[in-house]
Amino acid sequence: MIFQLELENFYSVYDPQVIDLRVARNAPDLANRFAPIYVGSADRAPKVVTLFGANASGKSTVLRALAFLASFVQDSFRLEPVSDQPPGTGCQFCESFRSMEAAKRPTRLCLHFTGPVEFSKPQEEWKEYCRYAYEVRFENSAGRPRKIVHESLRQWPGVAGKSVRVFERDERGKVSASKEFGLAGFSNVIDKVRSNASLISTLVQFDHGPSLRMRDTARAVITNIFIEKRDPPDDVMVRYYAQNQAMIDAINRDIERIDLGIRGMRIVESPNGPVAQFDHDGLNVPLPMHLESHGTRQFVRIFPAIAQALWVGGVALIDELDHSIHPLILPEIIRWFHDPARNPHNAQLWMTCQAASLLEDLQKEEVFFCEKSRQGRTKIYGLQDIQAVRRSHNLYKKYLGGVYGAVPHVG
Repeated sequence: MIFQLELENFYSVYDPQVIDLRVARNAPDLANRFAPIYVGSADRAPKVVTLFGANASGKSTVLRALAFLASFVQDSFRLEPVSDQPPGTGCQFCESFRSMEAAKRPTRLCLHFTGPVEFSKPQEEWKEYCRYAYEVRFENSAGRPRKIVHESLRQWPGVAGKSVRVFERDERGKVSASKEFGLAGFSNVIDKVRSNASLISTLVQFDHGPSLRMRDTARAVITNIFIEKRDPPDDVMVRYYAQNQAMIDAINRDIERIDLGIRGMRIVESPNGPVAQFDHDGLNVPLPMHLESHGTRQFVRIFPAIAQALWVGGVALIDELDHSIHPLILPEIIRWFHDPARNPHNAQLWMTCQAASLLEDLQKEEVFFCEKSRQGRTKIYGLQDIQAVRRSHNLYKKYLGGVYGAVPHVG
């Protein structure tokens, strides 16, 4: 589970920003909205994280930071997408804030998450879990982060609050690691780590056990974030479904409930490859995907990321979840993550949203705002950090009234 993200000099974020999801110890657990960050921990985090704000306020930047870190850990050695992941995964580029001053400063990202105490053991032997922090800093060149000047993974194996180093890499490329990380026999590999590639993705190429398991953990972050903000073509999604019967079965259990009249989707072969067809009540012949509503097609695109995260206890990053999705459907999707039967592994949903009406279905710990200054710098803050916000308040009306900030200024 992800419970904290730090970012600095990354896209529209210039000043250091910290998104801390940890819920107050005295906050009630309402309808299973929060989960311990690991079994036995007193700290909890929400299963749903929503980012609100005006257009171009930096909401997507938050998701992009998570997507970049996941792809950097997995694929920066080879810089190509992972073939067995849904469309939308793969390497993402990294940009710094666009200013002369920012070009001279490093870009820094740090992700706090939970994992097994002993990464060196196979997954079936994981018994105890603890906190981790993965940090990477890049030296900038021409406004784009290029050379890694710091990469580290730290672990909090006990409850005393003291961290220990799993590995650390300095600006000269020198690597120091704990005995648990197990670099004995990999000295020749360490010398070959490129200045723009992660140590983990490099060691994966040589079947380093702990790195392989860290890569698999990063693969549980599934996203629709794209560099150019484009959705995948319909044929790409159809080919993905054609190779995943379990995903077809899953979407058919839900699509009838979210689109009136659709009985199900099926994939059939054509001379040009697989095509999706939708059976409708009252129609004798199925409809091809290009004749379906934009909302249905959007649901078909985002569903794999949501479903896979729920299956494996991963993290779904969905940009503009409310795009073409009816406002009454959004609470239903959120309820999937609150439902212990549907979400037995405490998967998380991080999403950007413009539909302010969704605030009526959220608790303050699930809401974060992005606001951009006149200098173009994004500030990120949580609703739970604003004083005197009560659970009885109408969050929707107060937000639109400008009480919490992060609303468009017209005129």
